[in-house]
Amino acid sequence: MKFTFTGKNVVVSDQMKEQATKKIGRLAKLLPETADVTVTFSAVKQDNIVEVSIPLGGRSVRAQVTKTNWAAAIDDVADILERQMIKYRKRYKDKMRRGGSIKDVPEVLFSDFDDNDSQADEASSIKIERTKTFALKPMDEEEAVMEMELLGHIFYVFRNSKSSLVNVVYKRKDGAYGLICPQDQ
Repeated sequence: MKFTFTGKNVVVSDQMKEQATKKIGRLAKLLPETADVTVTFSAVKQDNIVEVSIPLGGRSVRAQVTKTNWAAAIDDVADILERQMIKYRKRYKDKMRRGGSIKDVPEVLFSDFDDNDSQADEASSIKIERTKTFALKPMDEEEAVMEMELLGHIFYVFRNSKSSLVNVVYKRKDGAYGLICPQDQ
């Protein structure tokens, strides 16, 4: 694995790099040898934020933890990443066993997979409990945010009146709003 460390409002010490490399390095059995791991350390007031992103063949695994202690944040982010990788690998394996196909799934998710892994039973299957259909009304982003707030939801799907494409507005953890747009091809 190749590590890249960055710091926002903080100087990344050798001790922080060493601990992150050690803790996240235990995921080597779940990731390819060529994996690029990006670790970002941030400091906001008294909170220490550790964010890790690992791109995997068009998909990515990401985790972010906020703690007052760097060491605890690094431990927690490594645990989250490990659970995510085990869960997703198990889901892909189950889908493939049932005869399904998943487009563009990196082969790395299946290599050296141990079906008897102790945490592999966590994500047995995905169950969709409710399906909702609705008409996509053309509107701008501001109108979509107002509709979302009126409904009390944290996201809202709409057809953008400017581009005629389906977009999603959502409420972020910091209270701001985000917009998801499809990439032009």
